[in-house]
Amino acid sequence: MRPMWKGAISFGLVYVPVKLFAATEQKDIKFNYLHKKCKTPVQYKRFCPFCKNDISMEEIVRGYEYEKGKYVVLKEEDFNLEGFSGISKNIEIIDFVDLSGIDPIYYNKAYYLAPGDGGAKVYELLKRAMDETGKVAVARVVIRSRQNLAALRVSGKVIVMSTMHYPDEVRQSDALTELNYQVTLHDNELKMAVNLINSLSSEYQPQKYNDTYRQGLMDVIQAKIAGENIEIPAKPETGKVVDLMEALKASIDLARESRDKQVKDTQAKEVKEVKPRTVKSAARRKTS
Repeated sequence: MRPMWKGAISFGLVYVPVKLFAATEQKDIKFNYLHKKCKTPVQYKRFCPFCKNDISMEEIVRGYEYEKGKYVVLKEEDFNLEGFSGISKNIEIIDFVDLSGIDPIYYNKAYYLAPGDGGAKVYELLKRAMDETGKVAVARVVIRSRQNLAALRVSGKVIVMSTMHYPDEVRQSDALTELNYQVTLHDNELKMAVNLINSLSSEYQPQKYNDTYRQGLMDVIQAKIAGENIEIPAKPETGKVVDLMEALKASIDLARESRDKQVKDTQAKEVKEVKPRTVKSAARRKTS
């Protein structure tokens, strides 16, 4: 992987040279917009409605609309971060906090931080110290001309940095009028709901989950390429739930059946993997 950024983590008077790598990537299927009539890709042009002609990127400047139809224009040098006081280009650690104290709603995008040239020892020192204390570092970092709040945590052998939303970027749930409800829950209903959660509970295994919609869409695309007829399965009819307790009980039974099936499938897979080895070893004994 090629680093997106090179700099340093700073805390106190300690500097840790690091390289920044994207930790995630989008796996969306990409589409082009075509003209329905002739299937030609649609072009998007930079057009000025006042001058009534196409313009190049060199002719475009960035403007801030301070009143309707009125703009103040900023030049490239206005975005120079070194001109602002108190702004560093490094990953500047502000605090160390408990991971449980950060609401996941604040997280945005994840990056890997690897040691930069000559920074392996101090990188390992910071990583082990954070691992032993169980703390997460809250920091400021500038990425692509934007100052971000970030959280640094240890994940296996690497320090992961997640950019975060600022508090004023997170909408408050108090604005949701739908939450102003009043209901009465019976003890049995709550007990059944807890039992259902327990029936569906397991250890988190990322490899279990995949994008079934993306796979289904790719199957449709491949079928169209091959010129095959595509059959879209009919939607199952969903009846309206009348009795909550009955729905909870049925869900628990379904969860148990699903869990039993998973166990049987796993056992069958293990037997299938062991059987050829057993046959092979028996054949070797017979030959000898």
